[in-house]
Amino acid sequence: MKEVLLVYRDVFLAASTGVAAEDGRPIHTVSVDEKPGVQALALIAPDLPPVPSQHPTLARDYKYKRMGTASILAGLDLQDGHVTARVGRRHRSREFIRLLKELDARCPASAVIRLILDNHPAHISKETRAFLATRPNRFRYVHTPKHGFWLNLVETLFCKMARTFLRGIRVRSWEELRERILTGVADINAAPVVHQRRKFEALDKAEPMGEGI
Repeated sequence: MKEVLLVYRDVFLAASTGVAAEDGRPIHTVSVDEKPGVQALALIAPDLPPVPSQHPTLARDYKYKRMGTASILAGLDLQDGHVTARVGRRHRSREFIRLLKELDARCPASAVIRLILDNHPAHISKETRAFLATRPNRFRYVHTPKHGFWLNLVETLFCKMARTFLRGIRVRSWEELRERILTGVADINAAPVVHQRRKFEALDKAEPMGEGI
């Protein structure tokens, strides 16, 4: 937890000047995680429009048809608020590597890409390590502690999605769900918001990290 909070403090304090690595290269910090189980639900009956003086809001049948689930894999840039996202049916090494390739293409070639992420098997698999070996010193992992997903700032992005374009969503197909999620991400990137953690009291309370921790 302390290591993650130190990263957030560095990004917050160096918002105008940027963070630099030991060798002087700029560090680009990206918060990465997955939102699994987004359901593709279809209407059984069409919604009923409001009726003046009778039904003030839209009426919807409680029944629906399931058409599978989607997994949103997203990287939130902590410098400029840009969201790099992929929507698929699963979260495997190949999907994660595709996200890494997109981040690699987007970030300046001279920068270190520092990723805040959990220990999902896809993040540390043999396939992922093989890709990272082709980009030496390009990516740097900072792992959140076990059961500490709430420390990852990308979770605030997922909460925003759940409150806005994902709330009560109904679609005609899984593919439509995917397109509407990507459209929602495009709207976020049209007016990006920088996500920051401003409170660091836990750093003062944390005990020094001993040998082997």
